[in-house]
Amino acid sequence: MDGELTGESMTRHTRRRGSVLCAALALLVSACGGSALPTTKNVASTQSPSAQTVSLTGVAMARPGLFIPPLHSPDILVQSQDPLPLRLVDRAKGLKGVGATVQFSLATFYNQENAITYAAVNPATFRNFTPGPTAELDVVWDRVADGEMAIEPDLKQTLAGPGDYATMGNDAHAQRVHIAAYAPLIDRSKIGALVNQNWASRLHMPVGNALLVSTGNAAPEGIQKKLAHMIGKRGTATLLAPNLDTNTAQTAVLTGGSVSQAVGSFTYTANKDGTVNPDPTWIRNYIRTEQVPIIGDVTCNKGMLPQLREALHDVIRAGLTAEIHPSQYGGCYVPRYIANDPSKGLSFHTFGTAIDLNVPENERGTVGKMNRQVVAIFENCGFTWGGTWSYTDPMHFELNSLRSC
Repeated sequence: MDGELTGESMTRHTRRRGSVLCAALALLVSACGGSALPTTKNVASTQSPSAQTVSLTGVAMARPGLFIPPLHSPDILVQSQDPLPLRLVDRAKGLKGVGATVQFSLATFYNQENAITYAAVNPATFRNFTPGPTAELDVVWDRVADGEMAIEPDLKQTLAGPGDYATMGNDAHAQRVHIAAYAPLIDRSKIGALVNQNWASRLHMPVGNALLVSTGNAAPEGIQKKLAHMIGKRGTATLLAPNLDTNTAQTAVLTGGSVSQAVGSFTYTANKDGTVNPDPTWIRNYIRTEQVPIIGDVTCNKGMLPQLREALHDVIRAGLTAEIHPSQYGGCYVPRYIANDPSKGLSFHTFGTAIDLNVPENERGTVGKMNRQVVAIFENCGFTWGGTWSYTDPMHFELNSLRSC
């Protein structure tokens, strides 16, 4: 399906595409069936005490109406840690070879140990940069405009919780959003989920910090270099291609709650072995090597060190020192992709707010031997334990809230 529909053919297509594409895109039954939209009232039974669920009336925007061709290829992603200046956006639009652009907000949150890069968009303009079947199905974009979320189909097992709600972060007060559609978007490693632009400020995203650029029939490489020069140190310009150039700088903007706001955002380059190199300025501002009880020297984000130190002091006071083995410490700040695979996104360890303890006896996918009293102490000090995740990681503790024990 090429999306090039005009006149009477478009009218006929509009009448029948809803039923055909509902099945093709693996939408929720409620999306195709037209059931009432969820509210905070009818999700109370599945909502965890610490998560926030916002009434859709607080984020809904005008529905975009019927799909209007043409489709645009998403060839280059420009991203900054801050809102893109209007002058830069206008210059990008005027570059020779640029066919179309769309500005939106882009950030990353973590669900358990999965990095989810998501966009807050204007459905009326962003839809034209998605694959044809997704772009043309009006119900997807109506539901996104209403305040719900669309995600890539292969993220369903990772992200969808009870009642098809997604928790957007591991922080104690992470936002919950209802998933309306499972549909192909841009590129899972670049944009795996999207909400409408009214969510951006509520989720503490830098508003308008990203730009998709379509080069049509022009070669994108030359345009990408011009865009990278234009944005300079303020951000990055990357090609959206299966084989990503590891020498090209990329941008990481973390959201999800108070912890994500404290760890900072940065640009980085990737290495062929799956490790990454965050911006040295960010490292100097946020990463510290300090002594903590039991373990000794650790290198972590400065925002985590006080609570890590408090938790370990409490372990000592509880007489549980022998339950943590310094020789089996697995690291805190370890800048790399998850499983060293660029398609899976940055590991949470890249931000320096997670720590692995007693590694040999607490491998992923096992129940592990982590002392449950130690787990309770860490949880009381604002940490999440990976031993309760759907794919267990019992060595792993990560900061989920900023507080005192």
